Amino acid sequence: MSDSYEDIMNMPHHVSKTRAQMPRRSRAAQFAPFAALTGYEDAVCETARLTDSKAELCEDDAAELNEKIRLLGARIAAEPYCEVTYFVPDKHKSGGRYVTVSGNVRFIEEVSRQLVFCGGLRVPLDDIMKISL
Repeated sequence: MSDSYEDIMNMPHHVSKTRAQMPRRSRAAQFAPFAALTGYEDAVCETARLTDSKAELCEDDAAELNEKIRLLGARIAAEPYCEVTYFVPDKHKSGGRYVTVSGNVRFIEEVSRQLVFCGGLRVPLDDIMKISL
């Protein structure tokens, strides 16, 4: 140690008589990491997230899909089990992703063109890519 601090080394620590001491947790917060660009990391992750584009069915595949939907409708009283792959559009950017669900079909809603599963899930008929019975 240098001799230049000898005069203050043994002095008592100052404690204010008018203000309370800052709690240890608040003092530690002064040294917490600081994010200057709040939300930047989320924006970068959102931009990097990939989406699929919706594929169009050819005429033969569309006819096969319509036949499977008709078969489901014919057996709807038995609540038939099936596996459906359908397109879910992304809420934030163009494109979306394909999701596969399975379960028993409760009914086919003709007006809104939806396949309704027993659990309450509704799948738009226009977004269905594949049905496995």
